[in-house]
Amino acid sequence: MIKNLKKGKLIILSAPSGSGKSTIINHILERGVSVHFSISATSRPPRGNEQNGVEYFFLSPEEFRKRIKDGDFLEYEEVYVDRFYGTLRSEVEDRLHRGENVILDVDVAGGLNIKKIYGNEALLIFIKPPSIEELQRRLEQRGTDSAKVIADRIAKAEYELSLADSYDCIIVNDDLEKAKKNTESAIKEFIIL
Repeated sequence: MIKNLKKGKLIILSAPSGSGKSTIINHILERGVSVHFSISATSRPPRGNEQNGVEYFFLSPEEFRKRIKDGDFLEYEEVYVDRFYGTLRSEVEDRLHRGENVILDVDVAGGLNIKKIYGNEALLIFIKPPSIEELQRRLEQRGTDSAKVIADRIAKAEYELSLADSYDCIIVNDDLEKAKKNTESAIKEFIIL
């Protein structure tokens, strides 16, 4: 049996909350683009019918801390006290070594950290809202967050937008269909390089 000797590539999508990143990633996956979504780890408990290894890898806060100490994460963030999210190194590396392309949904700082590790084998795509005002409108329209949470997300978005120029590709989501198409094109072009 001949093994696939070609290592896969890594695609990292980041964006401020409300920019349409999850919608664009779902589009990429539904279109059958040759990428596999990397499941993140979290220390929060499962919600509803969520299953370990499907939506997230669910770890206790203690286990998450131990795995941080052991160097098991490419990136992680403690969003609230004992509420961690992160990308397991093994989840990405195993797929890449099998020749699979991997797509990640991570925050802006995490994306930049992963790029430092993978260099040219990773494509950083920043999904940018047309403006802070439009981003605020989108977050308010969701109807899922308090005014305080929205204000915190806008403050974080302003910081994240300041890092956009560090990304390989910036796609402005002022037209969702166009943003989906442009993201898909950028990924396909990167994969065949």
